[in-house]
Amino acid sequence: MTALRTPAGELRLRLVRPADLPLITEWMNDPAVAAFWELDGPPERTERHVLAQLEGDGASVPQLGVLEGVPVSYWEVYRVERDRLAGYYPVDPGDIGVHLLLGPAQSRGRGLGSVLLAAVAEHLLRTSPRVVAEPDVRNVASVRAFQRAGFTRTREIDLPEKCAALMMRERSTARTC
Repeated sequence: MTALRTPAGELRLRLVRPADLPLITEWMNDPAVAAFWELDGPPERTERHVLAQLEGDGASVPQLGVLEGVPVSYWEVYRVERDRLAGYYPVDPGDIGVHLLLGPAQSRGRGLGSVLLAAVAEHLLRTSPRVVAEPDVRNVASVRAFQRAGFTRTREIDLPEKCAALMMRERSTARTC
């Protein structure tokens, strides 16, 4: 388990457990989330997605973000060089990708995403040269949160299911304090 200090409190990232799946499924079925994650519907759909990562080769790691004891986020932290994203830009060895879902509706729209993204990116940049993300360009709030967390929007890329904003934060831009 990783504990990170943020302006919003202590964020603990831990590996998703099977007992977390009903909560993650509930979050995925929120229409605001479903529009971008496309994992809504019966619990089996979300479970297949998450369990494939838990049972996989470690290329993508599903994590639950617990802020001050309350589950508020679902994360996927992945090795870009082993992901399809590697075909869309010149990957540096060690690039780490992130997906973030703020679960409870009351956690969204108040700047929490950028606070959590900044803390997680700073943590990942201790061992990786770059943190990368590809939010849907239609998800303006997500793109804005990445930018506020120090990510640079480098360009748009056409993925099979979306037009994405390729966002990057490099080690050299990590805050030091």
